Amino acid sequence: MKSLNDCYTLHNGVKIPCVGFGTFLTPNEEVCEAVKSAVKVGYRHIDTAAVYGNEVGVGQGIKECGVPREELFITSKLWNSEQGYETTLAAFEKTMKDLGLEYLDLYLIHWPIPNHHKDDWQELNAGTWKAFEELYKAGRIRAIGVSNFMPHHLEPLMKVAEIKPMVNQLEYHPAFHQDETVPYCNEHNILVESWGPLMQGKAFSNELLKEVAAKYGKSIAQICIRWELQKGILPLPKSVHEDRMANNADVFNFNISDEDMAYIDTLGKIGRLSEHPDNFNID
Repeated sequence: MKSLNDCYTLHNGVKIPCVGFGTFLTPNEEVCEAVKSAVKVGYRHIDTAAVYGNEVGVGQGIKECGVPREELFITSKLWNSEQGYETTLAAFEKTMKDLGLEYLDLYLIHWPIPNHHKDDWQELNAGTWKAFEELYKAGRIRAIGVSNFMPHHLEPLMKVAEIKPMVNQLEYHPAFHQDETVPYCNEHNILVESWGPLMQGKAFSNELLKEVAAKYGKSIAQICIRWELQKGILPLPKSVHEDRMANNADVFNFNISDEDMAYIDTLGKIGRLSEHPDNFNID
């Protein structure tokens, strides 16, 4: 990858810009300007979700950004409480109305096991995926995938899927490498995206990352994002500050050496910073 808008190619041939702009925790009243700033900086890949409560603002930012819709790659996600065939179809229509779009570039199942569904989550996933496949075949979505799915979540879905997932968006950062899930996805040609690439802000106080950043004359954020790109992962950094958006995108003029990549890898023993997908209990 040599620029912000170089692309990975999904297994259905759809191209996805190699760095995305995340909007998690950006309030609806702020996200319109954030999206416009991101597009101004050069981002063409915007990531949101129904549960973020900001799809209306994201859609307004897309409308006002001055870049044609077809030059943008827009992702949203189905929330847990809407899993199931009919409810997925209805939730998708609400997302499209809120975003003000005619099609999505990527739609993801947000978490594998909805709260209170420990016993029937596989059936819910199957019904949800059936709806995803129908929307995909109808041209309403250009690519479909999942988020926070581990191999034991993916395997039952893959058994019933006519169209296998194209993307899996995971917690992935220098402190947590998803050592089981990433190889599984690579084996099945499922692109891995990273949410929380800056360790949910904890990267900025990490002494090892400070050391590596100083060595390269780069910011800690740039080191984390570059490390992910060199791993073949698609990072989704977020900010509401245009200067930080630009800094996060300026990661194509240097390479981290193999030795320093391995040094950063030693942080992996810290592990997961968020909820385990098997125990995600938010309605």
